[in-house]
Amino acid sequence: MGTLVPAASTTPDLHSSAATHHHAGPSANPCALLLLRLPAQREEPGELHPPLVIFTCQDAATTAGAGGRDALDGPMRWISSPTCIVAVHRVRKKGARFPRNEAGVRVLLPVLQYLSAELCGSFISLSSCCAERQGAECVSMEAVIPDRTRIAPEIEKHVAGEGDMESDPALAAARVRELEPVPRWQDELTVRGMVASLLIGFIYTVIVMKIALTTGLVPTLNVSAALLSFLALRGWTRLLDRFGIVSRPFTRQENTIIQTCGVACYTIAFAGGFGSTMLALNKNTYELAGDSAGNVPGSYKEPGIGWMAAFLLSSSFGGLLTLIPLRQVLVVDYKLTYPSGTATAVLINGFHTAEGDENSKKQIRGFLRYFGGSFVWSLFQWFYTGGDACGFVQFPTFGLKAWKQTFFFDFSMTYVGAGMICPHIVNISTLFGAIISYGIMWPLINKNKGDWYPANIPESSMKSLYGYKAFICLALIMGDGLYQFIKIVGITSRGMYRQFSRKSVDNRVKNMDNTVSIDEMQRDGVFKRGHLPAWMAYTGYALFSIIAVVTTPLIFRQVKWYYVIIAYAIAPILGFANSYGTGLTDINMGYNYGKIALFVFAGWAGKDNSVIAGLVTGTLVKQLVLISADLMQDFKTSYLTETSPRSMMVAQAIGTAMGCIVSPLTFMLFYKAFDIGNPDGNWKAPYGLIFRNMAILGVEGFSVLPRYCLALSGGFFAFAALLSIARDVLPHKYRKYVPLPMAMAVPFLVGGSFAIDMCIGSLVVFIWHKINKKEAIFMVPAVASGLICGDGIWTFPSSLLALAKIKPPICMKFIPAA
Repeated sequence: MGTLVPAASTTPDLHSSAATHHHAGPSANPCALLLLRLPAQREEPGELHPPLVIFTCQDAATTAGAGGRDALDGPMRWISSPTCIVAVHRVRKKGARFPRNEAGVRVLLPVLQYLSAELCGSFISLSSCCAERQGAECVSMEAVIPDRTRIAPEIEKHVAGEGDMESDPALAAARVRELEPVPRWQDELTVRGMVASLLIGFIYTVIVMKIALTTGLVPTLNVSAALLSFLALRGWTRLLDRFGIVSRPFTRQENTIIQTCGVACYTIAFAGGFGSTMLALNKNTYELAGDSAGNVPGSYKEPGIGWMAAFLLSSSFGGLLTLIPLRQVLVVDYKLTYPSGTATAVLINGFHTAEGDENSKKQIRGFLRYFGGSFVWSLFQWFYTGGDACGFVQFPTFGLKAWKQTFFFDFSMTYVGAGMICPHIVNISTLFGAIISYGIMWPLINKNKGDWYPANIPESSMKSLYGYKAFICLALIMGDGLYQFIKIVGITSRGMYRQFSRKSVDNRVKNMDNTVSIDEMQRDGVFKRGHLPAWMAYTGYALFSIIAVVTTPLIFRQVKWYYVIIAYAIAPILGFANSYGTGLTDINMGYNYGKIALFVFAGWAGKDNSVIAGLVTGTLVKQLVLISADLMQDFKTSYLTETSPRSMMVAQAIGTAMGCIVSPLTFMLFYKAFDIGNPDGNWKAPYGLIFRNMAILGVEGFSVLPRYCLALSGGFFAFAALLSIARDVLPHKYRKYVPLPMAMAVPFLVGGSFAIDMCIGSLVVFIWHKINKKEAIFMVPAVASGLICGDGIWTFPSSLLALAKIKPPICMKFIPAA
């Protein structure tokens, strides 16, 4: 530790022994710095244990009025690290000054754990601490004149209410979290955590797979996964405590690791393309696409556990390593917000407080109650589904005419729970899309059967009504997606320009007073200390690239080896742009980059290889780009929860490996048990056909569209772009009512029943907030998670029953009266 140089020549000399302490006069306003040699402690291999540094500031008036007593008594804030420990003394008047650029102060990084009680037994004076600390050698005490014009942000916030912790419960809660030890990165990875992660990953893989293979509109479940990981481990530790079994404390770092590992596992279920690009390869989707020049005979590949797992293992890990060398830049230097990662971190930090612990008891009871109710209800419904269009899932809530146009409540607790999680505008947008499509457009187009399209072909044919459904849905998705892509590229380019030209970024946490907060120092320390060497990331990325170049053409003969090289070459560039944009806007554009790659490679590969080459290479680019942005979200969570990036990387790798095995197994179970991809069934899986048609469009152009379909698709493309623009340019009081084109698009293909389910969930949340907003804030995620998990888990035993040829005993149907 270097010697601290006084900030001004007027600084008095405060060199002191361990048992004495000198007070400065009112004009000096000194900050005392005390260096202590700690006794021998456990060290990391190759590291030397440096001296302990205690930093404290005292107000001039406080010092002057203290008389002979020690003016340094009072609440302190502790930061600890392998290089130092800092106690910042909170003064009673203007707040402690913590100048960032004072000589020597910036060496007080990074952060690890020591508690004030460990050092001194309580919050006491520095001189007493030095005197009472057995085995500590007092090396020196110096003074620095603080800059009285600069105040650390987190202290400045509390200037008006300065006082002891006992008089400020909110401050006390914050102090408790700051005093929490930060474990070694190896200690954050536990066997019980990995078991819980596997369980959570499996549960949400089943749920995501069910949603992806029915409507394809998968909501963000990260917050639900964080809640479930907390409830699972908190419930387990309490159960052990009841039996008198001592267990290790459940920390927010372990909570973060479990959530990260579980999310990485189930992310493969939708990022891997099981409901879109992977499904688009199968024979059923090939037949649904119809006869066309681009849809060449034999251009399909039936699903198989072996080749799907091999493809995922070769393509998923590269995304984890793409941006490792830049994580410090994106998370710490640029201070990008990554809203989803920040929200998850705030939730986890809130769990591990006294209030969060009290709320968790109610959340556990609520989750278990609604989980059990949802599971039992799904089991009950199963008994009445012994045929086609049977059971409560086909209940004509609004009459048989509305039922024929898919307007009915199908009692799906999965989508009711999803509606409780999704914002109100998402749910309203899906209902609006259902009204426009199934309520107005499709009945009108159907009246032109025989004129606009042949009357003697099945309605599920792409040359029939289904062609209008698929391509207008695609037009809405592409219109919104293209606008968002251009907007995000613009925002990203502008933000990067400002960063590189040393200008402030709009979303950057501004620090105009040139100070650094105590919390930020601690987080920075943990984040910087847990780095992964750049050479290791580069080597790993090159190794996985070679594996993919070798294995992908062996799995798909239509994919040339140089396609894979190009995909891996451009992925880091696209990944950085996507991760930067995600940090600014919370919109992961991985799917859009994948769609662009699909069009490019489908057009390049030639007619015979176009569809499979486009789908596979698009999936590869999407995987690399999407996973790298998700990883940065998780790094933001780890930064805010003070979790080591090393343990996060290990958890990500373990979770990804789990997902590469669990997802293919789950998909094949559903694929064998249910009629996946049937446009008239419950498992429509709409995005499989959409993505195959994208590949065909890349080869043939618009010649494959039915009559007037191009004009209608162009109109809805422009409509989607205009809605997206309106959401950005209108004042907030108006734009919050503008529907989302991406959410509107889904019911154009799958119908309106799920939209009604989600709107009911949204209505429940709205009423709950009106009745008891405080309870709703922490109970809605628990109740929604219980509904989703109960109904989702029932899908697993029901698929096993279907494979065993065990059919429900009753078929409940509704028919018009004679």
